[in-house]
Amino acid sequence: MTEKTVEKITNSTEVNATELAAVLGISASRVYQLAKDGIISNCRRGHYRLSDSVQQYIAFLVREKDADSQDKEKQKAETSIKKAKAIVSVLEAQELQGKMHRSEDVAAMTEDLIYTIRGMLVALPGRLAMDIVSVDTPAEAAELLRKEIFKVMAELANYRYDPQKYEARVRERRDWETRVTGDFDDE
Repeated sequence: MTEKTVEKITNSTEVNATELAAVLGISASRVYQLAKDGIISNCRRGHYRLSDSVQQYIAFLVREKDADSQDKEKQKAETSIKKAKAIVSVLEAQELQGKMHRSEDVAAMTEDLIYTIRGMLVALPGRLAMDIVSVDTPAEAAELLRKEIFKVMAELANYRYDPQKYEARVRERRDWETRVTGDFDDE
């Protein structure tokens, strides 16, 4: 049995493409390709400094992984933007069809209803003043008030959502938004 001398690996240890491939876990042809691409450097034809080549290969893998990660993040962001745009398009379509209402439009329509109620209630004293003066008893005055209040409530019960009125409000708001954003786009 002969004793084989084992060479200690140092910073200047050189290996051929086959040995480097075995260390890196890749094929020798891949080692040649990496050298050709400038990823790893050879010290002389077909030979590579082991420590430098391993470090250069690791740095290459890290860069490659970072690039893949950035690509995935970019794709994820683009997908997210596309989904958001699709949602906005669906909501705008529903709004134009009158199937969905913006909160500010609902608030405005509710405000209109409140002003209608307020107007009816404020008009009661003027409508009833002469009639109440002509009654003889408080019970008759109360009954007269009650009848008028029921008339107001019946009118309010017939208050209905008007899709055309809502549609006009949406068109007006969209036209205003287009003019405002158009002004900013010109700057």
